[in-house]
Amino acid sequence: MSNQIKTFHLQTVIEKYSQDMNGKVAAITGTTSGTGYVAAKELAKKGADVILLNRLSERSTNSLRSLKISVPNGKFTQIECDLQSMASVDEAINKISSLFNVIDVLCNNAGVMALKDYATVDGYDVQMQTNVISHFQLFRGLLPLLKKSNEARIVNHTSVAREGDPLNPDYFGKNGGYLGGNGTEEENSSFQGARWERYHQTKLANFVFTYALIEKLTENNIRNIVSIVAHPGLAATHLQYTTAEAGGMVLWSGHMKNAQSAEDGATGIIRASMDKYAKNGDFFGPEEWVGFPKKLSPEADLISKENIEIFWQCCEAAVGNIEF
Repeated sequence: MSNQIKTFHLQTVIEKYSQDMNGKVAAITGTTSGTGYVAAKELAKKGADVILLNRLSERSTNSLRSLKISVPNGKFTQIECDLQSMASVDEAINKISSLFNVIDVLCNNAGVMALKDYATVDGYDVQMQTNVISHFQLFRGLLPLLKKSNEARIVNHTSVAREGDPLNPDYFGKNGGYLGGNGTEEENSSFQGARWERYHQTKLANFVFTYALIEKLTENNIRNIVSIVAHPGLAATHLQYTTAEAGGMVLWSGHMKNAQSAEDGATGIIRASMDKYAKNGDFFGPEEWVGFPKKLSPEADLISKENIEIFWQCCEAAVGNIEF
C-alpha cells in the first residue's frame, strides 16, 4: 500500500532527528511490514544491530530477505516471538539474552486492530495480549539487558484511538471471548462497538505504559532508561488489511483514502528510537491524522493516577512483578 502513497517526512526525520546507531542493539516487534519494517530498515541503515521479533511465517521470511536486500550491510537477527503466546515470548527473551549482552532500544511496535472477540492460548483478549501484555512481558524479561545500556529507550506505539473511556481492568484479565462480542456491520464500519473499544483499551494502555514506567524508573533511581511514546497517525499498512479480513472495517473507505504512507507512519517511532535529544516522556506524532512527527503534549487526563495503577497492577498480575 505504502508505495502507492507519496512519502513526505521520512527523509527529513532521518536527516535531522537520528543519530549514528553503530554499536547499539535495537529490538523491534512486528517488522514483517508497515511501520515496524520501515523502522527496522532505517535503524539498520544507521548501523544498529536490529533484532526482528515476529511469528515465524512466510511473511517474516520474505521481509527478512527484503531487509537484507535493502540494507546489504545491515545486521539483522530474526527471533521467533509470537505475542499471542506467553511461552513464545519467554523463549524469545531467553534467546535474546543468550545472543546479546545489552539492549539499547526496545520498540514495542506490533499490534492488531479490531479483531473478533476471542481468547489467546493464555486466555487473554487477543488484542490486549498482542498489543500490551506481551510487550510488558518483553520489557520485564529484557530489563537486565536494558539496564546495561548507557541510555536505553523503551518506545511504545499508541494511536489516536487512545482517546476515550479510562482503562478497565476487565480487559486485562483472562476474559478473552467475553468482552462484548464482534459488533454489528454498521458499528464496525464506523469504528464503534465492542471491537473498537477493545482496541481503544490497548492503545490507551500503550500510552499509559510510557508514563507509568517513568514513575517506576524514578522511584528506583534508574536514570539510564528513558520511556518514550509515538503514534503513527493514519497510516496505510497491513494492519488495515488484517482488520478488514476479520470484518472489523471496510478497507479503503473514504477514511482510509486520507492515509499517509507506512514510511511517514513510522517516523514517530523512528524519531523516538534515534533522536539524540529525546528524553523521558516525549511523545512524537502528527498533530492531526497525518503529518510530521512533532513533539506533542501528552493528555494529562489519559495518564491519571487511576489509569497508571490499573495498568501496572493488571500487567504484573498477568506476567509477574518487575524487580528493578
